[in-house]
Amino acid sequence: MKRRDVLQLSTAIATGLVLPSITSCSSVVAENPSAPPAPPAAPGPFTLPPLPYAKEALAPAISAETLDCHHDKHHQAYVNNLNKLVAGKPDASKSLEEIILASDGPLFNNAAQDWNHSFYWKSMKPAGGGEPTGALAEAIATAFGSFAKFRTEFLTAATSQFGSGWAWLVVDQGKLAVAKTSNADLPLKHAQTPLLTCDVWEHAYYIDYHNLRAKYVEAFVDKLIDWDFAAANFAKAIAH
Repeated sequence: MKRRDVLQLSTAIATGLVLPSITSCSSVVAENPSAPPAPPAAPGPFTLPPLPYAKEALAPAISAETLDCHHDKHHQAYVNNLNKLVAGKPDASKSLEEIILASDGPLFNNAAQDWNHSFYWKSMKPAGGGEPTGALAEAIATAFGSFAKFRTEFLTAATSQFGSGWAWLVVDQGKLAVAKTSNADLPLKHAQTPLLTCDVWEHAYYIDYHNLRAKYVEAFVDKLIDWDFAAANFAKAIAH
């Protein structure tokens, strides 16, 4: 990618004309070591949440380079776009969830992607993965037949999602289910309660895995899932 193209793409992302894409990260990092830094935070009611772990903590499953690009650039761009879209409007005083449930188009896309990414960071932890325990483990066995069958269904959902999107473990009408959504769509729009999510937009894995999405998803399930986070969400869901 030529420097002129990098600058044009960065400008488009910063102004919200395009959603952040893999080109703005992996290609720029590989071909232009002096790529633009992360965008500065735009003023407004919404802020980029810090990662719940050091950027190096998920390696080798997810590298610090990926998190630097994914969190500091992509997620920050969604937050910036959201703040620009709500500036001077009643939405500026609403919660992220209220905006998501009542909006569509660019406002929904950026609000939902802010929420999705914040939830995704919490869905992982260093030395995570493996199998859950307790009530969630029992519920998974009941809903899917075994953890192995859940794992297969989740991997299938994540790898078969065409284009960009997300794979989820959700509570749907009181029962556990695996779901997948495209682009910025999320369970909140479908009366489902999310327990954990895996980002399958290319910018989530392309630096580390290139086109091998399946290997990234396997690493997510086997080495990264924070089952304590999922179990806490499950406990809240069934308490209501």
